[in-house]
Amino acid sequence: MHVILVIAGGFGLLGLFVLFGWLWGANTAAMALAAKVFVPAWLVVALVNMWVGVSHAGYTLREELPIMLLVFAVPAVAAAVAVYLLARS
Repeated sequence: MHVILVIAGGFGLLGLFVLFGWLWGANTAAMALAAKVFVPAWLVVALVNMWVGVSHAGYTLREELPIMLLVFAVPAVAAAVAVYLLARS
């Protein structure tokens, strides 16, 4: 359940980044740039989530690494799709 909530948080954060991209530039190029900036920011959040799982929840790095990859990849792929779609328009 925690993984689903973190991934949902990633989608929410992506939405906020794209919204601020629109407010910042009022065009699709700014929205695409904001989605690109989201990816490294989301990587930091996913790494912090992994660190909390290893240091506080008692999981090993081997157990937590696949979860971190899933948590990072799903919103990052959505951001890549958003960049592709926004760049086309």
